[in-house]
Order: sequence, then C-alpha cells, then structure tokens
Amino acid sequence: MNTPPENSDSTHEKEEALTGGEAFSVRGAPRVVIVGRPNVGKSTLFNALAGRRVAIEDPTAGVTRDRVSFFLDVDGHSVELIDTGGIGAVDEARLKTEIDQQIATALDLADQVVFVIDGREGVMPADRDVADRLRRLDVPIILVASKVESQRHKISAAEGHSLGFGDPECVSARERLGIVSLRERLVSDLVARLGDQVDGPMVPSNVIRLAIVGRMNVGKSTFVNALVGEDRVIVSEVEGTTRDAVDVPFTLYGRKYTAIDTAGIRKRKTIADSVEFYSQSRAERAIRRADVVLLLVDATREIGRIDREIGSLAGKNARPCIIVVTKWDLAQEEATTSAYEKYLRNRLRGLDHAPIAFTSAVEALNLEATLELASDLHARAGIRISTGELNRVLQRIYEKRRPRPVRGRVGKVFYASQVEAYPPTLVLFVNDPALFEQAWRRYAASHLQAKLGFEEVPVRLLFNRRGRAQPDGQR
Repeated sequence: MNTPPENSDSTHEKEEALTGGEAFSVRGAPRVVIVGRPNVGKSTLFNALAGRRVAIEDPTAGVTRDRVSFFLDVDGHSVELIDTGGIGAVDEARLKTEIDQQIATALDLADQVVFVIDGREGVMPADRDVADRLRRLDVPIILVASKVESQRHKISAAEGHSLGFGDPECVSARERLGIVSLRERLVSDLVARLGDQVDGPMVPSNVIRLAIVGRMNVGKSTFVNALVGEDRVIVSEVEGTTRDAVDVPFTLYGRKYTAIDTAGIRKRKTIADSVEFYSQSRAERAIRRADVVLLLVDATREIGRIDREIGSLAGKNARPCIIVVTKWDLAQEEATTSAYEKYLRNRLRGLDHAPIAFTSAVEALNLEATLELASDLHARAGIRISTGELNRVLQRIYEKRRPRPVRGRVGKVFYASQVEAYPPTLVLFVNDPALFEQAWRRYAASHLQAKLGFEEVPVRLLFNRRGRAQPDGQR
C-alpha cells in the first residue's frame, strides 16, 4: 500500500523542495489572454476559438471566475488561449478582488491580449475603463467586437475605433462568423513577433492529465495551487468557487502534467441553476478525459454518499484513481494512517484497488509522492501483456473457479487478447457472454489485476461470443 509511515516526520523532509516551488514550473508558451467587462461574450468566443465547449457560457455576469486555458494549434503553431473573469465583476460570492487578481496575473503573463466588447451595444463606460487599464500594458492588443451578425451590429461595433486600438475584428462566436480569420491572425501576429517560440505542439503525448475531483469545499483549488507553486485558481471559503474545469499545466523534475481542477460535485437535486449543472457535467467529463483521477476527501469530515458517487464515476470510466486525503495535518493526531485507511476501505468499497495518499497542501505534505504515484499508475495502465501470458493466467483463474451453471450450461473461455491500453482492455472469447455472471467477472478482473501487474489499476473486461465481431459484455 502506498501510504506514508504512521506519525512519521520524514515525509516533511522529503517535501522541502516543494515549499519553495523550485521543483515546479508552468510550461512556457505564448499566451493570448481574453479580457473585457462582464457578459460581453468572452467565454463564448474562447470556446469558438478552441473549437469545443471548455469554458461555461451563461448570460449571468461573472460566471467565469478562474483563468481557463486551452492550447490552440494552427498550422503547426501553438499558443495558450486564456479566458478570464469579467473586469469589474461583482458576483454573488463577492469575489471581485480575487477575480481582479486572476485577471492581473493573466495580463502579466500575456504575450497578446484580445479585448472583447459587445458589438451590439457599442462602447459602454465600462469598456473605456478596461481600455484605460490595458493602455498601461506593453503588449499588443487586438480589439474584437462580439455578437456581430448584421449590418446594424457592424455600425454599432464601429464605435470601438474610439478606444484607440484600431478597427475591431467583428465576429459572432455562436454563428462562427469571423472565427477562423481571428484565430489565424492571433497566431500569425505571434509568429511575426516571437518566431519559433510559437512552434508546437505544446501538448505532447507524454503529459499526464490529472482530474482533481471531490465534494464541495474539499480543498481542490488549494491542492492545485500547492502543486503548481502559484495561485493559479481562486482559493475561497465560499463553497463552489470553481465552476469551470480549469486545465493547469506544470512540470515536476522534467515530467509534464496537466491538473484539471473541477467544480465540486454535489447531489443533483441540490444543483440550483444552469451554471452549476454545466459545472457538474464538466467535472464528469474531466474524469473521462483524465489519465489518473485524484479523488480528494477531507480528513476532517465524514465520508458521505457524494464521495462514493464520485469514486464510482472513476470506476465506471476505468480510470486509475488515487484517494487523496487532504488536511491530514489537522487530523493525524486523531487517527493513525492505518486506522483511517481501514475507515476509507469500509466507506469507499468500490475503490478497493485505489492507493491512498495522505496529504496537506498547506504544509506541502506528500505532494511530490502523490504525483510520483500518479505517474506510476499511468505507466502501469499502459502495460501490454502478451497473448500467451494472458491466456496462461486466465486458464488458471478459470480452473480455480468456473461460472455457475445457467439452465445446465456453463460458460467456457476459449482464449483472450489485450486490445487496448489506457485502460488495459481485455477481450475474452467465450461460448456465451450471458453465462458469465457479474460475480465471476469481478473475480476474474481482480485476479487478472493481481497476476498481470495491474495492481491498483482498473482492468476493463469485454466478453465476446466466439465468431462475433463485437464484444457483448463489459466490466
């Protein structure tokens, strides 16, 4: 089991490199930052440029709070596209100061700024306030008028010239008007100024994607900030601060990661509005696109149904999972690691294979070890087993315990083959998939995990009637 020794202080010594943040660095790539007053369509434009729904789109002002980033590839060149909260936004959680800090940080990092105004409304006083702030930057500014879908809108958008950043680029993100040309201009302008710094790809295949998931207010953003070594996502005592799934790239000793910070998952019946609905959906999608899931549980709170439901999402998608116990510095005097592990195993029964890491983001306890464990699980999920070895092991498993007869018929396994990695996917060719009950499938999967080097990594089993092209069953 990958847990630190009970009540050991040695872990603190191992983590000293993390406290200074010297081991970590955010990947350097040319950054294009999208800014503007609230509700001018920044997130809709961001999604249109990215070609997928990354940021939440909602008419509620102040929906985007954190910086949301996406690596954009155009003709072999790559840039990091960053969405920000509305400048001057005051949302229901009174996070104006924190949002402004995120915007200020993004602007400090920017190689190029996209200043968005609402082309239908023309120039508003708040737009002039944003323009005053941007003039102090020594960074190229591209003015974009959004929501422009008619000649009348173009006339209103033309007011943007008075802001002093040239004629606006007129686009409609929803109608996909002007998006391709704007994307090409963003990259071409950067290539002209920065040359081969824009050459990609910036998202290499060896990046390990970590979905940081958990219930509301479990400390996910604090955990991500501790990993990255900077205040990349807002940390607040207000529940539900993170709404988007925020991709945060960083490296540790040369190994590349992307931490996907997600909105806290809560009971569906408590989801109050469309913003929270999309946050929940995005958290679930983050699990599906992750290489490893870090399920954060709060050591100071009881494990509940929400924790179990989140864990089941990782299991359902056959993703390697680490149960990350947060705030262990506040609980280690109340229980030993072995006692708490026993408690977790009893409460999170669907994650028997998942290793446990005891951490404290505040004290940088066990963070590096958790990342090393995630890397190890990812590597094991990529193991490929020879057909000969797989069938020898499977034969012993079958001989030790056979499926229960169904109306006088017994399930027979003829042979098996591994068809995929990430996750390890094994196809068993059988006489009839219906003759293999769930209990036997779980038994076979657990023993294959133990015998083939897939300990702590979920194995997906597919059952195929011999002679048929498609599998009939799946674990």
